Amino acid sequence: MTSLREDAEGCGALDGTGGQATPVAVVTGAARGIGAAVARRLSAAGWRLVLLDRCENDPALQYPLSSRADLERNVEACGGPDGCEAVVGDVRSQSDLRSAVDSAMRRYGRLDAAVSVAGAIAGGTESWATSDETWEAMISVNLEGPWRLAKAAVPAMLDSPQPRHGRYVAVTSSAGMVGIPLLGAYSAAKHGVLGLVRSLAAELAPHGVTANAVAPGSTSGFMLDASAAIYGLDSPGEFAQHHLLARLIDPDEPAALIAWLCSRESSAVTGALLPVDAGMTSR
Repeated sequence: MTSLREDAEGCGALDGTGGQATPVAVVTGAARGIGAAVARRLSAAGWRLVLLDRCENDPALQYPLSSRADLERNVEACGGPDGCEAVVGDVRSQSDLRSAVDSAMRRYGRLDAAVSVAGAIAGGTESWATSDETWEAMISVNLEGPWRLAKAAVPAMLDSPQPRHGRYVAVTSSAGMVGIPLLGAYSAAKHGVLGLVRSLAAELAPHGVTANAVAPGSTSGFMLDASAAIYGLDSPGEFAQHHLLARLIDPDEPAALIAWLCSRESSAVTGALLPVDAGMTSR
């Protein structure tokens, strides 16, 4: 089995010296959590990156979002500005996502992968009592965001020089596989991501581009802390009781799978929903 770095070196276009150009990815939600871990994994494998995050709190959400300092720290963790660029932007804004893709094309001349990680969680009431504000926030961030990334990134991937192997990966959730009480809007959005990804997979197959979804279970971080508050739990660690492995998931664990899905070795995988949920959905 080849390493991710070897895959990276083998998947870019030929440069002017006959070698292989370095592959390029845009990652959303890249300031912390799974998105930050994906960026670090890809950077270690030799990718060049454009990292996008909102870097501002949202009044519809009851927990702090990442900051510009978080994003800049991850840029440094990914090798600094020589191989990584930060873009402050909202996945609900087509122009922000277009700016991130344009930055990749302008700076590196190609785009080989688009990774949609940015997400948000809110709830606490039955589905029929969900406020319009909560519904709109959950659908716009968690479902519209992945669609808008595809809308911005797929044309750039298809226009990138040959040889190429485009990759689109979206993070959904175990809540996108089963019904979750008091999180109806979140669960609906995450279920929708799978439909989007499978349609993309069918549409992109003739172009040699894959599309896949990764579904983490209860993963340590601010969103899990917010989930614990919704259910009145003393600690987010209590969610581990729903996992066969009886522990929480570290953000680097789904990131490892996402990085593999961006690699050459994943070329036969498309339209898939791959859980990283410690056995939560296998019960």
